[in-house]
Amino acid sequence: MASSVTKDAPGTTGGTTFFGHPRGLATLFMTEMWERFSFYGLRALLVVYLVAGGPDAGEGGAGHQGGGLAMTLATATAIYSVYNAMVYLLTMPGGWFADRVWGPRKTVAVGAVVIMLGHLTLALPGTPTFFAGLALVATGSGLLKANISKMVGDLYNGPQDPRRDGGFTVFYIGINTGSFLAPFAIGTVGQTVNWHLGFGLAAVGMALGLLQFLLGSRHLDAKSDHVPAPLTAEERAVWIRKAALWALAAAVFYGVVVGTGSFTLNWAMVPLTVLGLVIPLAVLVRIKRDRELSAADQGRMTGYIWFFAAAAVFWMIYDQGASTVQAFGDAKTSTSILGWHFPSTWFQSINPLFIILIAPAVASLWLALNRRGREPSTTEKFAFGLVVTGLSFFVFVIPMSMASDGTEVSPMWLVLIFLMHTIAELCISPVGLSVTTKLAPAKYASQLMGVWFLAVTAGDSVTGLLSIGGVDLSTTGAVALEAALAVFAGFAVYMYRRQIASTMSEVG
Repeated sequence: MASSVTKDAPGTTGGTTFFGHPRGLATLFMTEMWERFSFYGLRALLVVYLVAGGPDAGEGGAGHQGGGLAMTLATATAIYSVYNAMVYLLTMPGGWFADRVWGPRKTVAVGAVVIMLGHLTLALPGTPTFFAGLALVATGSGLLKANISKMVGDLYNGPQDPRRDGGFTVFYIGINTGSFLAPFAIGTVGQTVNWHLGFGLAAVGMALGLLQFLLGSRHLDAKSDHVPAPLTAEERAVWIRKAALWALAAAVFYGVVVGTGSFTLNWAMVPLTVLGLVIPLAVLVRIKRDRELSAADQGRMTGYIWFFAAAAVFWMIYDQGASTVQAFGDAKTSTSILGWHFPSTWFQSINPLFIILIAPAVASLWLALNRRGREPSTTEKFAFGLVVTGLSFFVFVIPMSMASDGTEVSPMWLVLIFLMHTIAELCISPVGLSVTTKLAPAKYASQLMGVWFLAVTAGDSVTGLLSIGGVDLSTTGAVALEAALAVFAGFAVYMYRRQIASTMSEVG
């Protein structure tokens, strides 16, 4: 999108604006669009590449190539789940670096460089470089994702600026634009031409985002350079010493494991998945047990734990759209419409397309119901979202059963599943962000937003542990069990909605 010359918007200092918003929004919009382009391009390719050449690979549409790492679907699902969990877990240290070391602007720039290097590493052949590339992308994403949204907020004159919500809406369009386009470009090149060329194309996307971020950074607010609580020299020395000791301990431990010939992927994945569960729980317990919180804040945190648990169940199923569901789309779903074939990675464009199309209608629906005094409460929205999530996997059981004899099913089954995921997402993800800002004690206003992202980590960590533990999530039994869990959780939230609301003062 280009800038538009308009009359000065309230709170601006004059000059060019971005559709009535501060010019810096264009810089952040394009940075996030290209970052999501690279992230969702990798997401579309990841599981398909991991299973390609192995027993669980499919033909996947026109021009589908072989190669890949020939892993089983269970291993690929575990790797994808651990990777996705780490992306969101690392948002916490990403926020810490901005608050204590670099400030948001420098942290985002460093994150973009690390992401680009990660995709370039993925573009190199070889299994060790592949996992190094995933680690770099996850680290860079944690640095960038934790801070770019804050920089959007910094462009406005506080929470009461009338343009603020609209600015985040424009920013959200950038997220979904990049997500929508990525499978068509990166997915097509990677799946039909060369896997590593596809990963390299993701690096080009992030490089474009980084370039325009550096060129347009002069339009960002000065607060984006501010380090709120810089480390003292003594604190810096302590942190460096601790980091060095942990790094040395890990190097010695894994050196022994590798040296004795005992190393397998589980030596890396199990500790990470356990951390993905333990850290979110530890953070919530620490906040809940803080004696400085008032009784009202303690009550709100009790209600928030319900929402966190519900969100973890949702993300556990939702994120399988790029693993279990994508693998089914690649191996057992027709990728042909009226004789025209398409790569199976294109299925990953369905959800962002539905977000773009449906989100305005859902937002209008909430406003219309609110004017009539009939808008569902936060707990009711969560309950509905969980039930729809569960029903999507009950729907998934149908094409899975149809394909059990080798029949390729219609791609419309996946379209329906992703549509249901989108409806559920719109009832949980933005609502969860909103309720987090409402329930957060003042002492933890910023930290609790990071905790919200840890719900993704927790959900994906459960999926990863199940896959590592030998549970085949691609069977109808496992899918039906997950579906039943989500529906049960939805009904539980609904049945206890009044009790949950009573802990939340005037918010519920």
